[in-house]
Amino acid sequence: MSLVYLGILLAGIACMALLDARFRLVFGAPGRRVPAIVVLGAGLVFFLAWDLAGIALGIFHRAENAVSTDILLAPELPIEELVFLGFLCYLTLVLSTGVLRLIASREVRP
Repeated sequence: MSLVYLGILLAGIACMALLDARFRLVFGAPGRRVPAIVVLGAGLVFFLAWDLAGIALGIFHRAENAVSTDILLAPELPIEELVFLGFLCYLTLVLSTGVLRLIASREVRP
């Protein structure tokens, strides 16, 4: 059992949270906390359902490796997958909000 992959994912989430707080992109933006939680939750539910369907159809399999924990949420579904899906959804929110803000700031300048 190793916490390497899980630790890297959590470190990535922490770095994005710092960016989010510094530039007030997703959760740091005033009045946007609830919509951000809803979008993040919807993304997690969608991708988790996608993964469970893939597991049920025999498409997705968990491979033994030296960098993952052996903690499973369901057969073939390690805890790292749920954390990765959260990372992916949060990254998408931070990137899309950041890009939209950059585009808006460039349109204002002459």
